[in-house]
Amino acid sequence: MNKFVFFGGKGGVGKTTSSAAYGYNCAKKGMKTLVVSTDPAHSLCDIFETTIGSEIKKLKENLYALEIDPEKESIKYINRIKTNMKKTVSPVIISEIEKQLDAASVSPGSEESAIFDKLVEIINEYGNEFDKVVFDTAPTGHTLRLLSLPELLGGWLDRLIEKRQKALKLLEMSNRKDKDEIMKDPVIEILSNRKKKLEKAREILIDRNMISFVFVLNAERLPIEETKKAVNVLEKYKIPVNDLVVNKILPDSISDDFWRARKELEDKYLQEILKTFKDKEIIKIPLLNSDVRANHIEVISQFF
Repeated sequence: MNKFVFFGGKGGVGKTTSSAAYGYNCAKKGMKTLVVSTDPAHSLCDIFETTIGSEIKKLKENLYALEIDPEKESIKYINRIKTNMKKTVSPVIISEIEKQLDAASVSPGSEESAIFDKLVEIINEYGNEFDKVVFDTAPTGHTLRLLSLPELLGGWLDRLIEKRQKALKLLEMSNRKDKDEIMKDPVIEILSNRKKKLEKAREILIDRNMISFVFVLNAERLPIEETKKAVNVLEKYKIPVNDLVVNKILPDSISDDFWRARKELEDKYLQEILKTFKDKEIIKIPLLNSDVRANHIEVISQFF
């Protein structure tokens, strides 16, 4: 896998366990590794049985962790926009714009935008400091919205820039602004800089030499169907998915009739996974006989 590794999948399939185990395995091999949780539930701290916050914390030799708080990042994101707007907009309408931004901070997509900015910041800031950066993401729908943002926002920003340019052209024609002012328009500058950042982020996300995306699933119908859809969406956006983790596989030595029936069903779904995702690397992890805790991570890490 590459330097930056994203673990995604349906809720409850074992993304956090897998990302923690993979991070532990990398650290054990001598790679300085950062595991980042973007899931609001933040189960990473429960697995390692310690508090993890918004500052990087050392867990073990070569292993570090960080939690991204979507709500806090969303507030910071909106405040940055307010600061930029104060530099470019008349004080007369600042109050109204701030009301609109406060409303936007609780609208759909605001947290994804804020988290996306934070992910790009982590990739840019810590890429040189760490040998591996592992992302434990939120359930599939949230992750897909997050990773499709460069494509979606890029088109939206293009339209905003185009509308701003048309408005400025009208001002020029009415002699209310000269050409030099239009060329240096601060609103267009902010929108253009934002677009450049998104384009750079997109280049990173589709770089098969930098990013690996791993889907975690169980050998059951619903996780398989969700994984099929998710892989198709990511590949549509040219985001590479090379590896799958099939988690919680039942042992072969089962005598009870109920569990034998479940094992037969699981074998059927495993064959479906192997056939459907024949171009992917499949990593199989057995079901443990107890809850996952810090002392289990080393055992699971051996499968990566």
